[in-house]
Amino acid sequence: MDDPSSTFDIALWLTAGAILVLLMMSAFFSGSETALTASSKAKLRSRADRGDAGSETALRLTQDSERLIGAILLGNNVVNILSASLATALFTRLIGGSGVAIATLVMTVLVLIFSEVMPKTYAISAPENVASRVARPIRVLTIILSPVVSVVRLIVRGILSIFGLETDPGRHMFSIEEEIEGALSIGHAAGAVNKEDRDRLLGALDLGNRTVEEIMRHRSEIQMIDAELPPEKILETVLASPHTRLPVYRKERENIVGVIHAKDLLRAVNRAVRDAGDTTAAGRFDVMAVVMPPYFVPETSALDEQMREFLKRRTHFALVVDEYGSLRGLITLEDIIEEIVGEIADEHDTEADQTLRPNAQGDYLVEGGMTIRDLNRQLDWTLPDEEANTVAGLVIHMAQSIPEQGQVFSFHGYRFEVVTRRENRITRLRIRPLVRPSQD
Repeated sequence: MDDPSSTFDIALWLTAGAILVLLMMSAFFSGSETALTASSKAKLRSRADRGDAGSETALRLTQDSERLIGAILLGNNVVNILSASLATALFTRLIGGSGVAIATLVMTVLVLIFSEVMPKTYAISAPENVASRVARPIRVLTIILSPVVSVVRLIVRGILSIFGLETDPGRHMFSIEEEIEGALSIGHAAGAVNKEDRDRLLGALDLGNRTVEEIMRHRSEIQMIDAELPPEKILETVLASPHTRLPVYRKERENIVGVIHAKDLLRAVNRAVRDAGDTTAAGRFDVMAVVMPPYFVPETSALDEQMREFLKRRTHFALVVDEYGSLRGLITLEDIIEEIVGEIADEHDTEADQTLRPNAQGDYLVEGGMTIRDLNRQLDWTLPDEEANTVAGLVIHMAQSIPEQGQVFSFHGYRFEVVTRRENRITRLRIRPLVRPSQD
């Protein structure tokens, strides 16, 4: 006849061993969940391109995140509940009725430390490595549990639909731009990415979200040439201008008939002088014979599309019109490039120093026509640019009127003072943050 104490010992050790195995399985599920959800898809793709089969499997798993998480949670909950049940039976058999409380306390500590915190901490320290290792067994698990997970998904969606909530995993696809922007922001905050590099990369990513209207030079600031002027005056204007290309109009500024390039004009003058053998021939050339046809673009064109058009047409200069065909301004390829690399200054620029510097009171003297984006970029500010493109436009929008010279406003955490106003235009402002940045 078998010894009852021997049978008791065997059952005890088998139950304890089963609990240990279940805790290890729970740790595996917890670590796998963290690794597969926290790993960078870009890094996994890079590893997969280098021949890592585990990373390739991990990428395929994460394509259906709802199915993946459902399978892992199902497996994890089953082993946790089973281990808790076995522990309750074991402690009840050992110490009687109080075994339920003891089992609850012991299993809570064991699951928390060894099945949750420890595996997740390890997984988060090297998510791509862990994800590539656990991908294959987790893939087998998702295949086995697929029918159960599908039923659970139907039940969950049915319950959510009762409350008017709909789930569509396809609408939450991985966004490369958002991941890059987030990584740049985190890197800059941590000091790993400097401000200039961050601004260049974010500027390139943002071209598709911005329009020509936001960065164009307004028509009031465009230097033009009247085709009716004498040739000598046209030549003098072109030579005095800091710009290489100038629009040519006839009778009224809205009537653009062409664009003249300084080199084309000088070649025409030189040819006229050479052919006539007389320096006075420079005053007899026809400006309309050397102008290029104007290139018009709508103000709503996206910057990335406009840059591609410039490259396709092999031109650097376009006139911007609104939906009615009225002239709004002009844009150049350099303007778009400056949105990526920042201000490009040369020896012909009229403003030698584009850098903003504060005075003793912390005020910055800013041109009214400066774009809010450029101001934010230079000073790392956060002024909104949804309602206006320029600093003057923002003040007018917030004031709901055209302020007088000397008026002061405070909004969005900044103080604005109108320094100069010319007719209906705010030409210069003095701005400072209301809260000084803390000094480390």
